[in-house]
Amino acid sequence: MSIEPQLSRPIMPGYGLPEGSAGPANASWERAERLLTESRNYWIATTGRAGRPHAMPVWGLWMDGSFIFSTGRAARKGRDLAANPEIAVHLESGDDVVILEGAVEELDGAAILDRYIEAYDSKYEVRPDPSDPAAAVYELRPRVAFTWLEADFVESAARWTFQ
Repeated sequence: MSIEPQLSRPIMPGYGLPEGSAGPANASWERAERLLTESRNYWIATTGRAGRPHAMPVWGLWMDGSFIFSTGRAARKGRDLAANPEIAVHLESGDDVVILEGAVEELDGAAILDRYIEAYDSKYEVRPDPSDPAAAVYELRPRVAFTWLEADFVESAARWTFQ
């Protein structure tokens, strides 16, 4: 299932972006989804109760318009997400950028978890165990995404809003 978000320009004063634009003509959400699907490592940024930011790479999946990943509940990421579900996800590249923002929800439905296990095993050759009480599987349905190509930033910078 592909989500078709609303395209606009990010608001980044001082970076030379045109104001009031409906978005760059060359922007493609399909391309962003392909990058999200093909990526192996994803950087997630969390913030805990004390307000300190934390960034860490994770493995995950882009499935049905959501980013799905797991972490240990006792890990810093897990503790942060228990206190504050807001998260940013960034692909590895700073030259071909896709950034997602929103709040995660813990997954607990058998059907989606079964699909997650199969897809994760196919991608990483590791079979996660979501029944482990020490682990949690999270889903991010983004509120907003940013994409751009560093080599063509002014022409390619896009903001995608999800409804």
